[in-house]
Amino acid sequence: GFYRRLHYLYTRNYGIMNSKQPHSNTIAYRLAAALILALSIYSCANMSRPGGGPYDVTPPKFVKSTPALGELNVSKQRVEIEFDEIIQVESPGEKVVVSPPQKDMPEIRATGRKVSILLKDSLLPNTTYTIDFSNAIVDNNEKNPLYNFAYAFSTGPQIDTLQVSGILLNASDLEPVTGMMVGLHSNLDDSAFQKLPLERIASSDERGHFTIRNVAPGKYRLFALKDLNRDYRFDNPSEEIAFFDSIVVPTADVKLHVDTLWKDSVTIDTIIEYNHTHFYPNDILLTSFNEGFQSQYLDKEERTDRRKISLYFKAPADSLPRLKPLNFEGDDWAILERSVHNDTLHYWIKDSLIYNMDTLLFAAEYLRTDSLRQLSPYNDTLKFIMRKRVNKSTPKKEKKKETDSIEAPEIKFLQMTPKASGKLDVYKSLEYTFAEPIQSYDRSKIHLEQKRDTLWIPIADSLFNFQQDTLALRNYKLSYKWAPGETYRVTMDSIAFTNIYGLFTDDYNQEFTVKALEEYANLYLAITGPTGPAVVEILDSNDKPIRSAPVIDGGAEFMYLNPGTYYARLYIDRNENGQYDTGNYAEKRQPEEVSYYPQALELKANWDVEQDWDIYETPVDKQKPDKIKKNKPKQKVRRF
Repeated sequence: GFYRRLHYLYTRNYGIMNSKQPHSNTIAYRLAAALILALSIYSCANMSRPGGGPYDVTPPKFVKSTPALGELNVSKQRVEIEFDEIIQVESPGEKVVVSPPQKDMPEIRATGRKVSILLKDSLLPNTTYTIDFSNAIVDNNEKNPLYNFAYAFSTGPQIDTLQVSGILLNASDLEPVTGMMVGLHSNLDDSAFQKLPLERIASSDERGHFTIRNVAPGKYRLFALKDLNRDYRFDNPSEEIAFFDSIVVPTADVKLHVDTLWKDSVTIDTIIEYNHTHFYPNDILLTSFNEGFQSQYLDKEERTDRRKISLYFKAPADSLPRLKPLNFEGDDWAILERSVHNDTLHYWIKDSLIYNMDTLLFAAEYLRTDSLRQLSPYNDTLKFIMRKRVNKSTPKKEKKKETDSIEAPEIKFLQMTPKASGKLDVYKSLEYTFAEPIQSYDRSKIHLEQKRDTLWIPIADSLFNFQQDTLALRNYKLSYKWAPGETYRVTMDSIAFTNIYGLFTDDYNQEFTVKALEEYANLYLAITGPTGPAVVEILDSNDKPIRSAPVIDGGAEFMYLNPGTYYARLYIDRNENGQYDTGNYAEKRQPEEVSYYPQALELKANWDVEQDWDIYETPVDKQKPDKIKKNKPKQKVRRF
């Protein structure tokens, strides 16, 4: 662009100046003006540094402030901080934390090289105030952040200087927790966290690290809180929290540090000695969790099928609702299909006189969370409407002539959906789902055969199981001790299954092959560290568990894994219920402890892998492999 335009202007005027025509001052002026214009166009279009110089990678530097950094006996509520270049404040509402915590949000503005902060709450006497900017201060051009910048002053004759730091991880998956409030209470009562606002706070950064600054000497309890209502206390059971079991006593000491400057690889130039203050504790581990509280209420009721009504509750329940019909009579009017936690309920209506009604009315009684966050009985009236749909766009069929042949009505069968492919894992069962609940089935009409050469050899009925799922009543499983690498066939005769509406299944057959053992990998994890019951989960690349096994005699075994890349997570199963359990503050119960195997597990077909795993060998914050972390720090973009 620029060079092409400059070449055009230059050659045009150069050609005129070298012609045999007389030269004039006008032509010279035109050439000078053209060059100046071209340079102006280029400089306006390209705002980057001339000559392609290096990018600025230096963050802003603190110059001065009013009040001065660390000033005592401050009474003004406005703070002004100046830097050595034009700056911006990114996401001040999220990144900038004022301690003690403020009821009214401070007003934070950046203008040129300065940032001003107006504290709207009245200043407390004899109190150290900290404004922690984290990485919110960036330069205007390249957005280089000034990390860990904090400003402090005191309203009294002295300023507190101690610090408490550590790392905050999610308890269940060891993900670094970003932007969660971490705070101290000098009131050591257990109820202080729930009744009083935190006294000094900080925010966890993108790696989960936190530092609470300008702490006074004393004894404290340490908490983390995902504060949903901005009151700096745990008064909402749906908030995420963390609590430290021990009393925290901040301390500091000064240590002599030595730095060596070298003239070259063998010659020392200068030795610099200086004192550095170290603050403790600086390695606290907090694990955040949610107690699992959910407000219970009826979220939705619907009738998408004339023969079925459905209720969807917002949270799991220990009891079922009671439905009393209002516009029809009958006690045994439906079959209930429910989820594991009773939060999804389907009532299959058995009587055609009832399900053919367009409107069904019920008096319902169920438990609902009240204003005190307690479950209490609630009475409701439910209406389910199902109207016939009329398709007006469909033209009416012409009446058949007497000479036309009469077509036989199409037979409608009960729909059955198999959940299997042509290749079956050796440890799995065949699964089948029916469109409606089954009234009865004839076991003698279900056949299993194994292929030997070209012949199908029947397997005795007593050797394989066919049974209904205990909760999902429309699901059935066929189980057998499959021979690896062999081919099988399932045959079901017509009328093998009949649903509650009288429909029956058509005949069905399915041929499949069981995977050979050579197609699998086997894994044994020899585990040291747990002193109680523990469970190991094998995870996929999305950090989702695909298999689990208890730790028995110091190890966990996983047979018949498909080749691939896996990860492993262990949790200490304190109550031996075979599932991970969260914590509870009222009971002072921490969530169950979690560890990750710090590397990926590469498994290949026909491999037997044995791997040692000391769950405490790697620090907790470094255990989870980066490949499966969801909360990854942003990588710095290198510019040239």
